[in-house]
Amino acid sequence: MSLTVYSSKSMSSIFWNEFTETMPREQLDAIHLKRIQKMIRYAYDRVPFYRKLYQKAGLKPGDIRTLDDFNRLVPSIDKKDIVEAQQVEPPWGEAIALSEDFNLFRFQTSGSTGVPMGIPVSYYSSHHYGEQWTYGFWGVGIRPRDSFYFAFAWGTFIGFWSAYWGVRRLGATVYSGGGFTTEMRLKQILEYEPTVLVCTPTYALYMAEKAREMGIDLPATSIKYTYHAGEPGGNVPATRRAIEEAWGAKTYELYGIGEVGAIAPGCPRQLGVHLAEDQAYATVVNPETGAPVAPGEVGENLVTSHIQFSQPLIKYRSHDLVRPVYDKCSCGRTWLLFKDGVLGRTDHMIIIKGTNVYPTAIETLLGDVSGLTANYEIHVSSGQLNDEITAKVEAAPDVSASDYATLQRKAEGILYDKILVRIGVEIQKPGALPRYELKAKRFFDHREKH
Repeated sequence: MSLTVYSSKSMSSIFWNEFTETMPREQLDAIHLKRIQKMIRYAYDRVPFYRKLYQKAGLKPGDIRTLDDFNRLVPSIDKKDIVEAQQVEPPWGEAIALSEDFNLFRFQTSGSTGVPMGIPVSYYSSHHYGEQWTYGFWGVGIRPRDSFYFAFAWGTFIGFWSAYWGVRRLGATVYSGGGFTTEMRLKQILEYEPTVLVCTPTYALYMAEKAREMGIDLPATSIKYTYHAGEPGGNVPATRRAIEEAWGAKTYELYGIGEVGAIAPGCPRQLGVHLAEDQAYATVVNPETGAPVAPGEVGENLVTSHIQFSQPLIKYRSHDLVRPVYDKCSCGRTWLLFKDGVLGRTDHMIIIKGTNVYPTAIETLLGDVSGLTANYEIHVSSGQLNDEITAKVEAAPDVSASDYATLQRKAEGILYDKILVRIGVEIQKPGALPRYELKAKRFFDHREKH
């Protein structure tokens, strides 16, 4: 077992790997092309799903000579394609490249949209998956002397497992809150004195609620950082502010896709998330036409993993809406920035009177309304002419029920002034909406599907 030794110079650096994190765009693109070419050849030779897909498209691995060739010629794939390929002969079917002997871990998606997708992870890939987290940890000042508390039940959700691999790569201490109640976890934090909390953003807020009930002063605890994944929140200003105020700690977020990787650790300046470009490539496209969007425009993230060799993911539709910025960031990184993190999903985007409405925008604006909490739900239904949106949001505990009507009018006015469409607001009493330990269900689509 090797021991990583850190020099005083490396300990003070803001970069985990300065060579790759500050690499000029031309060099990054050259690396992307080389790795994409090799991955396409690898998948064509070893994965029946890809070989059939590319043969149907009249594509051979040698046809990809430039990144433009890749973006134009290679067909994109979706989750359902991988699930169908796995079902040919479960659990992996025609989607797998490596035999079971090489797979160290087996996870799966939640299956909220149908049959769960199996996620095989080799020993090699687990190291890189973890290192994607380490880029984020190191960049914000977390060091091997820090200790992490995982407020997470260790099931088949890969997200925080990969965070654990990242902590091991960093060399820090892990405290597990798996199998414990929220009250027990809060008591453990007081006892163990960890410096970093890892959980979903909504669960961090729920823990804060419980802490108030128990009389625990969270800002007085040892927690200096909260790091989140599984859902947007750490990059939503209102939610981030609520977490930071509740815990008295700095809040950051990683954007990951379970089957692809922990692809985008948080920007140290809290401007969004940076794609770990030594391990993944992204093309941001118009979700309707598939054409690349201009820098700064919102589009869907199509991602290709350079490190997932068990089950390759090439030009994979994430359905996540992001705003790409390619200029060098003020944090010093040249890696692609998804400004403000994930803005929404293609299947959650609502168009009313020609206006795109993103759930995260509603969350941000509601967070600016004094008297409301960060606990909300967004419900979409079909109206006579347009989709209709209703936001259910909890009032703060110190708000009288007699003031709910005034609070409702205030919230609806702010939403209309900023988004220019009518969005109904229903004020809920404290504790009325569900609480979640993992991914929170915030978006409810009641529209008829055709």
